[in-house]
Amino acid sequence: MGNLRVLFVGGIIFMVALSMFAASSIYDFTLPSIDGKPTALSSFKGKVILMVNVASKCGYTPQYTALEALYEKYKDRGFVVLGFPANNFGGQEPGTNEEIKTFCSTKYDVTFPLYAKVSVKGDDTTPLYQYLTKEANPSVAGDIKWNFTKFLVDRNGQVVQRFEPAVKPDAPEVVSAIEGLLK
Repeated sequence: MGNLRVLFVGGIIFMVALSMFAASSIYDFTLPSIDGKPTALSSFKGKVILMVNVASKCGYTPQYTALEALYEKYKDRGFVVLGFPANNFGGQEPGTNEEIKTFCSTKYDVTFPLYAKVSVKGDDTTPLYQYLTKEANPSVAGDIKWNFTKFLVDRNGQVVQRFEPAVKPDAPEVVSAIEGLLK
């Protein structure tokens, strides 16, 4: 069993498991899709993945256009973009999952998979983002600083590179890294 923490709440002592297992790849996580259906990341086994925390009211929101273009260009070669809406920065993703889905599809013609809104920093960080920022790969570790942070994942579910928000999805270094993994 993983580490235990003792909590004292209302006169009752609780033993809480902090970590029941150590993830070995992103494939160990299941999150609800934007439509609320549990969707295992293992369903993307064998694909090159670009994981992005997104927001609808951010200065970087126009990156949806380049993200969708990348997805369209490379999806037949085993590439997928996964969007994770998050409202951690400046309240820039205030909508419901339904509102986010409608916005993405009508404003940016997004067809790549979107997940339900998550938290990517703070005490309520979703386990996937805890893994991405702390455990996946020391070279990409560190807190998420803003919306549209991108994690590139190889065909084995291993996080191999991180691109900060100002790096556009169609920047040469991103495209080159994706193409290198698709070979």
